[in-house]
Amino acid sequence: MRGEISGYKGAHSSGHCYFSLKDEGAKLDAIIWRGSFTRLRAKMQDGLEVIATGKISSYPNKSSYQIIIENIEPAGVGALMALLEERRKKLAGEGLFDVERKRPLPYLPHTIGIITSPTGAVIRDILHRLNDRFPRHVIVWPVRVQGETAAAEVAAAIHGFNAMEQKPDLLIVARGGGSLEDLWPFNEEIVVRAAAESNIPLISAIGHETDTTLIDHASDWRAPTPTAAAERAVPVRADLLAELASLSARQKRGLSRVFSEVKLRLQSAARALPKPDEILALARQRLDGAGAKLPRALKANLQTHSLALARQTGRLSVGPLQQRSFESRRRLHDVHGRAARGLNQLIAKARDRLSAETKLMAALGYKSVLARGFAVLRDAKGQPLRGVAGISPETSLQVEMVDGQLEVVAKPAKRQGQLF
Repeated sequence: MRGEISGYKGAHSSGHCYFSLKDEGAKLDAIIWRGSFTRLRAKMQDGLEVIATGKISSYPNKSSYQIIIENIEPAGVGALMALLEERRKKLAGEGLFDVERKRPLPYLPHTIGIITSPTGAVIRDILHRLNDRFPRHVIVWPVRVQGETAAAEVAAAIHGFNAMEQKPDLLIVARGGGSLEDLWPFNEEIVVRAAAESNIPLISAIGHETDTTLIDHASDWRAPTPTAAAERAVPVRADLLAELASLSARQKRGLSRVFSEVKLRLQSAARALPKPDEILALARQRLDGAGAKLPRALKANLQTHSLALARQTGRLSVGPLQQRSFESRRRLHDVHGRAARGLNQLIAKARDRLSAETKLMAALGYKSVLARGFAVLRDAKGQPLRGVAGISPETSLQVEMVDGQLEVVAKPAKRQGQLF
């Protein structure tokens, strides 16, 4: 029968439920026994229009009839909408729909788990769209998407994917369009709570764009259609390749500009540096001066020590104390040995410095360049030439190479205005 619930106060302490069903012309007492009440899916409330099924019985103490209800469902869309709104407020109050709880979707998931019916157009549309955009590994968990067991199966699938050792990176719960009654499993608390508790980011794609279910509020992203869910799940591979090529080209251009700027700065700095000949000019001058003074200094040092030695020898030979002659000769011998060793060390150090500076001068001098196959071109006055400008034909020139010099005469080149 169909009627409006009246006088509903919840279950009795015994677990049974007592109320009345009324319509425009009659009122009938109703009872739901405890065992049936615990199995009811619909939420009872006063004023709700329902369709109840059961059997009629009489109650002798009141001499009236009553209906013992075995199943009860909301009657009409209005009743379902009222129940849906009440459930939405309840779950929203628990924070299941808060924006802060929603997780970002992975940009390019490796594995996608899809919860939907294994037959029908929905799964084909999703797979086809994924293959067109960016093929990914897909795991389908088949469920019923309509009927009494649909809600339990969808919730179990969400929990099952979360319990896997190798979890998918993204979940899609999808169903095609339908009436409010057809989409009702996705308004059940068990499904909404499973979606909110999922540790895997979840996309809901239930019905068409105008259809809204409670799982849409609990999911991390709501797709207006199953095809849109596939488009949101993966990017377009061709677009990524084009963007990658563009970024690579920009990187190459940027590196080229950086290297060009560094090269220019290096060249500017190199022009500001002094030439090697200028750096070594003072060192060469000191080396030449030291080389010129060294023989005279060595001779003077040797003469000084020889005179000191002669004086010591003269004192020893004419000294009146003969008993000290042996000790004096030994001291003289020690002094002579130290003087000789000191002189040898000074000579060795001077020779090493002279050799090192000579090698440095040879390495930096132009003759080392000649040894690598180059030549120096001079004019008749012996001045080095840096270019062909100013050289007249038939001018005598000097060419210095590593093993000697040549005299040549400048001849006009085949190209007008240039000389060899």
